[in-house]
Amino acid sequence: RIARAAQHIIPSVVGISTLRAVRESIFEEATTISGVGSGVIVHEDGYILTNDHVVDGQYSHITVIFKDGSELKGRTLWSDPTLDLAVVKVDGENLPVAKLGDSERLVVGEPAIAIGTPLGLQFQHTVTSGIISALNRTIEVPTDRGQNIMEDLIQTDASINPGNSGGPLINIAGEVIGINTVKVTSAEGMGFAIPIDVAKPIISHFVKEGSFTTPYIGVIGFDRETAKFYKKSGTIDEGVYVIDIDTNGPA
Repeated sequence: RIARAAQHIIPSVVGISTLRAVRESIFEEATTISGVGSGVIVHEDGYILTNDHVVDGQYSHITVIFKDGSELKGRTLWSDPTLDLAVVKVDGENLPVAKLGDSERLVVGEPAIAIGTPLGLQFQHTVTSGIISALNRTIEVPTDRGQNIMEDLIQTDASINPGNSGGPLINIAGEVIGINTVKVTSAEGMGFAIPIDVAKPIISHFVKEGSFTTPYIGVIGFDRETAKFYKKSGTIDEGVYVIDIDTNGPA
């Protein structure tokens, strides 16, 4: 069953190669830094879902590599570092599309399969399997912009390595249930994925309207479970724990 599920979706999984120019100062020549990640085609017209940290806005050149070895230039339409999600567009049509599942119906212990490009393009379309280890996990992730707390993540013991970022986590029916995002390097068998239900409204907006604007109220707040990372004493029975407000924001 794992083999059937993997073969069903592999044509929809892509490798993503990035290049960016970095200059330490105006007096030095720019050096080129490359990166590799994964993505999954979510619409036949070339919309691809991946991670923000794979195709961050600072990357100047994005190449999408398909299962047959063909390549197309990609451009980032939308990216959100807090969710660690991004939408990349290539000029294509009739591309193989992955079927999206329902992450709200996941059960701890059911099979989970990760597909991606771990460690480099020579390992493109690597398949690993495991189970859903836990749901609604909250972890703190270091980024170039500082610490980012990610909530409601799917935890799995399916092997996830750096190049797997942006690739799909699928169920036994071959449906995408999450987008792989991060692995705990200090422990074995602890990988995390963003639930696909988070991305569905974003994809729908792009397909129907061609764009998506991230809602913003200017409040940085967490639910009571996440608030435990900040509020060391007392309990929070209800509501949202506000840790900061954007002084120039709507709130």
